[in-house]
Amino acid sequence: MVTEFGLRLAISLTQIGAVMCIVVITVLILTLAERKVLGWMQDRMGPMEVGPYGILQPFADAIKLFFKEDIVPAGANKFIFTMAPILCLIPTFIGFAVIPWGPNWTFEINGIVVKPFVISDINIGILYILAFASLAAYGIILGGWASNSKYSLLGGLRSAAQVISYELNVGLAIVGVLILAGSLSLVKITDAQAGWFWNWHIFALPAPQIFAFVVYVISVVAETNRVPFDLPEAESELVAGFFTEYSGLRFAFFFLAEYANMVLVSCVASALFLGGWNAPYPGTLMELVGLSSWSWMESTMWFAIKTYSLLFLFFWLRATLPRLRYDQLMRFGWKVLLPIALANIVVTAIAVFIYQRI
Repeated sequence: MVTEFGLRLAISLTQIGAVMCIVVITVLILTLAERKVLGWMQDRMGPMEVGPYGILQPFADAIKLFFKEDIVPAGANKFIFTMAPILCLIPTFIGFAVIPWGPNWTFEINGIVVKPFVISDINIGILYILAFASLAAYGIILGGWASNSKYSLLGGLRSAAQVISYELNVGLAIVGVLILAGSLSLVKITDAQAGWFWNWHIFALPAPQIFAFVVYVISVVAETNRVPFDLPEAESELVAGFFTEYSGLRFAFFFLAEYANMVLVSCVASALFLGGWNAPYPGTLMELVGLSSWSWMESTMWFAIKTYSLLFLFFWLRATLPRLRYDQLMRFGWKVLLPIALANIVVTAIAVFIYQRI
């Protein structure tokens, strides 16, 4: 007879496995989609040789990295050199545990309440994500230091300063949403945006979070080391930055962590500012045609559309903008985004206070 603990464990592992499969498949799609989008925007073909229209290129890349020789520099700290890519990857995957992919439904299996569209609905979900996401920076810093290369070390130091500067702005941009929602749970924040699209926090009264959304998007682009903020891996200056000495699967882990982090921050933005799985209209179309039991498919589709739209923005910026100088990067973070984020918190707090007293 299956014990309650064993059943809970099986349910949790099934949810974790499903989410991890979705994330890894999404990363594979993104590696192809980015090259195709960049090719389209820059008037070239992109991958075309491996499979029809190059659709098997991500699998070719994975096979190449798996069989590529794994080289460790002679003067490197081997233990930290090995652990750094893992330290980048694991915190990012951990963050997906509190992301609500679909409706806040529950059902019971032998008396155990299950929420199928979120692994764990904890009441400090957004703090949980911020705490673990900040650990990924240590992987970059330690990877640069352990490589025993001046180019890698400079990339790691740049990453440290960049993450400190822009992660502060990410946290402050989120505060306005937390004031409006009155909760740190991503499930409750998403539920609070149900109804018409003007209930989404980016538009919601009494304090629309448009400026907070802009600050958040710019800051997460910097935090994920994407163009125009890819200073830690500036290949024109640092060969390849913090992962210059990495190859094979260790390099693949850094690569996977970057794209998985892009997916994570896009999911968080969808849940916080764009209504998450909520459609821009009340209910779902499935319910209107009498298929309410299938409405979860429409809800998850809306979440995917919002998330992939934000991921497309990452590609668009890479195809459009040049890399900033380092002094421009730091000045923009501390003298432009930080004052806007602080002002948004003050305005939101005052607006909510007045609104509640009316």
